[in-house]
Amino acid sequence: MKTLAIFFTMVFGALSFGADNRPNIVWIIPDDMSANFGCYGETAIETPHVDALAAGGLKFINAYVTAPVCSTCRSAFITGMYQTSIGAHHHRSGRGEEKIHLPKHIKLIPKLFQEAGYHTSISGWPGAKGKFGKTDYNFEWNKEVYNSSLWQDREKGQPFFHQVQTPGGKLRGKDEDGWEKIQARAEQTLGSRTPDSVVELPPYYPNHPNLVRDWAAYLDSARMTDHMVGEVVSKLEEEGLLENTFIIFMTDHGISHARGKQFMYDEGLHVPLVIAGPGVETGAIRDDVVEHIDIAALSLGAAGIEVPDWMQARDILAKDYEPREAAFSARDRCDETVDHMRAVRTQDFKYIRNFLPNRPYLQPCAYKDAKDILITMRQAYKDEVLNKTQRLLFRETRPAEELYDVNADPFEINNLVDDPAYADELSKMRERLENWMVETDDKGRKPESDEMFQSDMDVYVGGLRAKNRDPEHLQKIIDNIDLMKQWAEGGK
Repeated sequence: MKTLAIFFTMVFGALSFGADNRPNIVWIIPDDMSANFGCYGETAIETPHVDALAAGGLKFINAYVTAPVCSTCRSAFITGMYQTSIGAHHHRSGRGEEKIHLPKHIKLIPKLFQEAGYHTSISGWPGAKGKFGKTDYNFEWNKEVYNSSLWQDREKGQPFFHQVQTPGGKLRGKDEDGWEKIQARAEQTLGSRTPDSVVELPPYYPNHPNLVRDWAAYLDSARMTDHMVGEVVSKLEEEGLLENTFIIFMTDHGISHARGKQFMYDEGLHVPLVIAGPGVETGAIRDDVVEHIDIAALSLGAAGIEVPDWMQARDILAKDYEPREAAFSARDRCDETVDHMRAVRTQDFKYIRNFLPNRPYLQPCAYKDAKDILITMRQAYKDEVLNKTQRLLFRETRPAEELYDVNADPFEINNLVDDPAYADELSKMRERLENWMVETDDKGRKPESDEMFQSDMDVYVGGLRAKNRDPEHLQKIIDNIDLMKQWAEGGK
């Protein structure tokens, strides 16, 4: 690990590039994973390759996604736009007869790279010829923005923009079968599996064996992700490309857990962001607040491509960059589950606005409810074995507003909205969010049309039925769809 870190420091710290030697750009983006890496303070496991990347580059400790679920998050970073500004804020939307089209002036990041003479590609890992990696955009797009699935397909000497999209936290699956699969794989590849004994759960989760085992499997998915990062770096080095390649490591949102993915808490929004490459300061750490869409602008900037005026992403590596005061996030419909939340995060505070406060925290969601961890937690609540903090997610209604002092209360447990000592901060954060929604033309201010909702649900249900998926799971989705309609009609 130390040798690799020294290599990054020597190469990336000394190299400069000009118009005739533009750097390659590589994004490595795992699914469903929080910042559980050694360089971010995780002590239960070792992650030498991500740690080496950070030691030889720049680490951001306050990076947040603008959406805590994959398709909306991906729609945002591939355009450098808030998903709420381009109408792509509902998860897996525009998939049926009703389509979503981007404003004509907006171009996808790979298209901008193509126009600048770059080869563009996207794959899983290891890459396979002809097989694209995960895209999952909520709008209509032309697949020709990607020249191929492999950077090796480029013309000789042509710079490339490549994305490695990997399963990340999804590797652990949803139950005992998935946990054993990833842990056996880690044992075979890395020589060991993560023992339950090293797991420390956040205080809002019960210390139940199923949750502990799931978290241990999740940590092994982080170890396997780290191993993959090492393979990508080694491949670039083997091909003589590493010295002139700009590497960005970031996850698409936080861990898929009860209070993580799909929620506005840091477990769902906070992500690792590590950058190494030509001209990047080595071993540096930045604590200013940045948004995940910023990788779009900084990548263009690194390649010497002008960042379009319309883009909301900012080149956070630019010499004239002025740090953001806050990061903004939005959660709307996820699969069949209708919701409407907004959040603003500064270095010191988190403010959440729940626009549907009469709904329960854990609304029915067939995707999440199929996970053993949710089944276990719901049963524990029914059995009345959860403490006060662990019962927070089972409230039948939500406060319209939530405010947390994230330095004193990093797990976001103590809502300060009614504390007069924080009245001024509450007012300030509320105003920040309201101004952002207006200035960015938040499309979520209007509910999704019945036509779009039904169009997407027809595809969702029809697709699962065609694959002969579990009929009980399918029926839950259908029941949830009906419930969402009933709640909406009742003003809930």
